[in-house]
Amino acid sequence: MEAPAKSYVFRVIVEPDEGRWHAYCPALEEQGAVTWGRSEREALDNIRQVVEMVVDDILEEGDELPGDAGRDFQAFPETRVAVNV
Repeated sequence: MEAPAKSYVFRVIVEPDEGRWHAYCPALEEQGAVTWGRSEREALDNIRQVVEMVVDDILEEGDELPGDAGRDFQAFPETRVAVNV
């Protein structure tokens, strides 16, 4: 039987940037979790996909996620991205 997927919750920043929207995940920025979109929604969708790819890569390499991202549950008032792996 396959183990249940873990959920990871990351804080992301989505902000206007010269006619478009810049998005990044501070905890994974060094690993490349940075993107943009023509709208705030597009940037948020893009960063969600990027975070998922970065997390997949980190876990496939057998490395640990940075920071406290592995906690079972976190609630935050800011925009967050949840990635099920």
